[in-house]
Amino acid sequence: MIASNTTDLSNKFALDTNSLSALKKDAKAGGAGALKETATQFEAMFINMMMKSMRDATVQDEDGLGNSQQTKTFTTMLDQQTSQNLAKRGMGLADVLVRQLSSQQMGQQALAIGAEGNGAGGAAAAANPFGNAAAMLKSAAAAGAQTSASDEVAKLPATTESGRIQAPHVRAFQEKLHNHALEAEKTTGVPARFMLGQAALETGWGKRMIRNADGSNSHNLFGIKAGPGWKGKVAESVTTEYVNGRPQTRVEKFRAYDSPAESFKDYANMLARNPRYEKVINSGGDAAAFAHGLQRAGYATDPNYAAKLTRVIKNSLA
Repeated sequence: MIASNTTDLSNKFALDTNSLSALKKDAKAGGAGALKETATQFEAMFINMMMKSMRDATVQDEDGLGNSQQTKTFTTMLDQQTSQNLAKRGMGLADVLVRQLSSQQMGQQALAIGAEGNGAGGAAAAANPFGNAAAMLKSAAAAGAQTSASDEVAKLPATTESGRIQAPHVRAFQEKLHNHALEAEKTTGVPARFMLGQAALETGWGKRMIRNADGSNSHNLFGIKAGPGWKGKVAESVTTEYVNGRPQTRVEKFRAYDSPAESFKDYANMLARNPRYEKVINSGGDAAAFAHGLQRAGYATDPNYAAKLTRVIKNSLA
């Protein structure tokens, strides 16, 4: 049982350094209660990291009213407190850590993370809020965490190019379309995750799909329009085009497909066969070169398209 005098941080303010100090004192005493609480704090920090990744993965207008520094600061504080409250209910990670790690190991590692990650906004926490969290997760996973049901999906790394752990909705999007992107990679030579990043940007991670007249999904993952030469199905949708740098709302005709696989195949054929995308094909596995190549080729009229796409690929996709 957990000792009654152990510091319970689950009901405390997330940035309360006095509570953290009390927990550190309890941990030095080597009690089982401290082990449980440090594991719970680690779970809170893991949840907070997922929330941060989800916010970072959301494509936003950088000049919007909701993106002031003050708003970001209070959003960060809210996320930290929400993570603390969710960890109190538990998602199972703390129990795994308690079972698999010794009291000494848990006390040293979790408190090291807590000391860096739960301060009132220190530079170390901002740069790397989870310290050696990856090592702890690796230990827990090696002890018996579940593996993916798909061999191809299991090969996907757990973190992005920038070192962030993927948000759940991002991971789900990548897992769902990964095999289709791999097939398109064989046709174009463009890395699968680059194309997944573009599909994510065009559809808002699958949440803003173009719909057919009957409401069904057009499966148009890349926002490809139906020009005069298109002989397939067509879906009309409202879109924003930039003319002389100014956004204009229009109704345009877009290609419609029977499946995501068809969308990827058509997109890959377009890149491979259209001379204007030659530099995109030859981007050499560089995300920024791929994104800027698309913009220079006239793929999109948004002046910030390349920057947005580069950010999605590097910060969100594994």
